[in-house]
Amino acid sequence: MPGLDPSVAARLKLTPDGLLPAVVQQHDTGEVLMLAWMDAEALHRTLTTGRATYWSRSRADYWVKGETSGHRQWVREVRLDCDGDTLLLKVDQEGPACHTGTRTCFDDGLLDSVEGTAA
Repeated sequence: MPGLDPSVAARLKLTPDGLLPAVVQQHDTGEVLMLAWMDAEALHRTLTTGRATYWSRSRADYWVKGETSGHRQWVREVRLDCDGDTLLLKVDQEGPACHTGTRTCFDDGLLDSVEGTAA
């Protein structure tokens, strides 16, 4: 994986299309802002620039969050989960995180809960 530190690249378990989901969280409040996708190059760009860079599956191109909207994400921390298949980005979000103009992509209503008991 060009550009990315080989020790980091070796830990990644990418999907068949070469991607990892990236959960994005506000660094100081813990608020979950959005989910995006990264490949090794997007991760490398994020780690080296401090700006959240993602892979757009619909446009098949890289995008730096806030490059056109001004709603930038300044990366404070990047973590890889225990399985190596999901990233957590802790960011300082400027303005709304969601493309709809809302603070978070997860504020469109709570789904009905599943009833049952824990085993």
